[in-house]
Order: sequence, then structure tokens, then C-alpha cells
Amino acid sequence: MTDTALTSPVSLAPSAAARVAAIAARQGKPAILRLSVEGGGCSGFQYKFGLADAPEEGDTIAETDGVRLVVDEVSLGLLEGSVVEYVESLGGAAFRVTNPQAASGCGCGASFAI
Repeated sequence: MTDTALTSPVSLAPSAAARVAAIAARQGKPAILRLSVEGGGCSGFQYKFGLADAPEEGDTIAETDGVRLVVDEVSLGLLEGSVVEYVESLGGAAFRVTNPQAASGCGCGASFAI
């Protein structure tokens, strides 16, 4: 297992790495998940997920089980210390960010406030 989460300011849980690998394989893309923060959402900021073709200059990269999580420099300031997980529940399945910097969040977990 390759896990650089201990040295990176963000990390990707094995549950999320497995889900990204499965999605990327189905779409014929590299197993790279891009996480960014945008203004908006219920609480002021919202998380945005998407597959990336490659890291970009200035990205912070965390790797778990051969899957990479990339975060741009601007978003990193709002995500430092965060862990991305993939959670399945009766209400559905989704990527979830546990962000120690978020002062509050919305019920759906897709947005937060600092």
C-alpha cells in the first residue's frame, strides 16, 4: 500500500481510493481525484469533485493505494488537514470531506463555512 497521507496536508481514505479507482477504470481515465473549493452552497463554500487527467503545477498530491488526490493551491488553504472518504448509507453513497477547518456545515455535507 502506498500512502503518503502522513506527509500531505490532505488525505484520501482507502474507501475513497477504491471508489475512485473503480470510477476511473469504467471511464478509462487515470485514477486521479481533484478536490476543489468554490464559493456557494448552503454554508458559503462547497466541495467540488472530479476526475483529473493529470496533476497541475502547484497541486498538492496525496496518494493512497495507487490513487491520487490532487488539490490546487487556492483550495488547499481551506482544506488543510481534511480527509476524503467514500461513505455508503441508507440515504445514498457519496464522497465525504472531514474538514477540521470547517466551523459549520450543511446537512447534506456538500458545503461548509469557516
